[in-house]
Amino acid sequence: MDLHKLRIGHGFDVHKFAAEYSADKPLVLAGVRLEDKRSLVAHSDGDVVLHAVCDAILGAIAAGDIGDHFPDSDASYAGADSSNLLLEVLELANKKGFQPINVDVTIIAQVPRLSGHRQQMMASLAGLLHLDTDRVNVKATTTERMGYLGREEGMACHCVVLMQQSS
Repeated sequence: MDLHKLRIGHGFDVHKFAAEYSADKPLVLAGVRLEDKRSLVAHSDGDVVLHAVCDAILGAIAAGDIGDHFPDSDASYAGADSSNLLLEVLELANKKGFQPINVDVTIIAQVPRLSGHRQQMMASLAGLLHLDTDRVNVKATTTERMGYLGREEGMACHCVVLMQQSS
């Protein structure tokens, strides 16, 4: 294997919880709508997982970050489905000759409990990324009630992706 054809990208995203739940903005993580009665404040749907994945892919292909491609100053992205943003990022990566090999996600949130949603989130990510499920991992952790995430003010996500350049 030619190691020069491999690239690693890291992504990070964070959104605060809205003061009140909005049915127009349900909690969506990794493209999966959770039945939790919390909403995230964001220009798009606020899917911190997909935003971190987008940033990781963009980082791996040296193409800036999600804000460069989908600025919150652009009204056309208001309420956007982050699955569509990810598809655009994957198309850009493909044009540059790259595709993901595997992805590892860590969601950081005191609430809600996410362990019961991990399998569904991994399946959703695998489908969006066109990867086998054994190449996608989602973990969830808390901050042991420390800091803004521990005070249940919002949630964050880190993502690491390995990309391979086509021959």
